[in-house]
Amino acid sequence: MHARDFAFTVHDLDNAAAIVYETLSPTPQFAWPLLATELGAEVWVKHENFTPTGAFKVRGGLVYFHELVSGGARPAGVISATRGNHGQSVGFAARKHNIRSTIVVPHGNSLEKNAAMRALGVELIEHGADFQESREHAARLADERGLHMIPAFHPHLVRGVATYAVELLRGVPDLATVYVPIGQGSGISGMIAARDALRLKTEIVGVVSAHAPAYKLSFETRQLVEHGVTTELADGMACRVPDPAALEVIWQGAARVLAVTDDEVAAAMRMYFSATHSTAEGAGAAPLAGALQERAKNRGKRIAVALTGGNVDRAMFARVLAAY
Repeated sequence: MHARDFAFTVHDLDNAAAIVYETLSPTPQFAWPLLATELGAEVWVKHENFTPTGAFKVRGGLVYFHELVSGGARPAGVISATRGNHGQSVGFAARKHNIRSTIVVPHGNSLEKNAAMRALGVELIEHGADFQESREHAARLADERGLHMIPAFHPHLVRGVATYAVELLRGVPDLATVYVPIGQGSGISGMIAARDALRLKTEIVGVVSAHAPAYKLSFETRQLVEHGVTTELADGMACRVPDPAALEVIWQGAARVLAVTDDEVAAAMRMYFSATHSTAEGAGAAPLAGALQERAKNRGKRIAVALTGGNVDRAMFARVLAAY
């Protein structure tokens, strides 16, 4: 795959939206006054925590399975690897199409994300110390069991995910900057695809965990850089090995990539709860943490942050809220 495989037309994205809207409604975007006070800017939040799975990735799963089934392929089962939100997306869409799904997660994965996947009918397998080891194990099981392997990054996934970006960019004109987290790259690639299809000039800023900086290092060096992962809070951004195709898209379409610490992410989670009464998981809060880093740059401007998910374990969220 190359960056050109992720360059969609408005027609492509509207078709993807039609698939998504058969199952779920557009999510809202709100400009919250307390966030404006904190950042000195007009701050719009795209609330992807309001989807049926609590995260943006469900859009990609719906489009992926639609294309899989409409293309004449109905596998006996599918398999993928995840830290949680992609797995819920696969489980949700697989159940819609009555296809058996298996998901591999690393040991120590979020208990509540695991429970949510099982509730969708997923066969959950724990294997490996991190997402990369889980992904490699899923690929082996796909061969052994004759299952269709769903990657974490694919044009159908990105085209589906891009529908959240179209909603935001059409709903809020003249955005100067949008901040998007980077896990495996579908969220930011979808935002870039939507911005380019709509022929806008909005700059797109990626945000990674400072404790999982592989994408930032790769962006800055213009080569794929692997790096260890130590984040305890932003599991949705816990990437050790970037996807080469995602890197091409980000190299071409992102203005810059910021790194935020777990402490900064925790502060953003608390700010979301205080200012919007929304629950944000670590990756979902990271864009706000990035915007806070660039408070001076954004003063007086209209900006947006993607709250990509709210699936944080209750015990962890309680610790974050208590740490004022």
